[in-house]
Amino acid sequence: MFDQVAAGYDRTNTAMTFGNDVLWRAATTRAVAPKPGERILDLGAGTASSSASLARSGAEVVAADFSPGMLAEGERRHGAMRNLSFVQADATDLPFPDATFDAVTMSYALRNVNDPKKALRELYRVTKPGGRLVINEFSTPPGKLFRGAYRFYNAQVLPRVARVAGTNGDAYDYLNESIIQWPDQKRLSAWIREAGWAEVAYRNLTFGIVALHRARKPE
Repeated sequence: MFDQVAAGYDRTNTAMTFGNDVLWRAATTRAVAPKPGERILDLGAGTASSSASLARSGAEVVAADFSPGMLAEGERRHGAMRNLSFVQADATDLPFPDATFDAVTMSYALRNVNDPKKALRELYRVTKPGGRLVINEFSTPPGKLFRGAYRFYNAQVLPRVARVAGTNGDAYDYLNESIIQWPDQKRLSAWIREAGWAEVAYRNLTFGIVALHRARKPE
């Protein structure tokens, strides 16, 4: 499914979020706080827009994704960046040694993993002691009225926006279903703690449509 939507993925995301995806990506990059010389894993990187944003800091960034179609599109767009590499990877069985990365991040991808708790443990394994975790994921708006309007938009409007933008609308039917089934902010925070991470915290973006989760691996 992700291979099929790769070419129009970024365009559709911008359309269906009314441009908020750009703001969310910027917030994620600030939360990761990449520095020159650091090694950073962007897991579930998709077309590598988030990876390129991180790599502009001078950090060495690995864009990893399960979808070869997404990676191919990302490499087509951003392959000229010398400090950005591309790796096909399963989030539940990462092909990296222990304690490889100074920071690890996922944006809108943990929800798509068949065993997200195992993915959190794998991210912990490949992170250096003292390293950082940042996860940006669709979440549950805390306000009841806004939450209702948001769910209506996802169910009735979002697939139509995807089709108008030239993308497979059925894929975005899946997106709505996955968001409904995904745990809220507090439950995801608990999963992160269970995986071993410390200093776990989150903040809502755009009324809680997405939540930015942060944590650190104990030294």
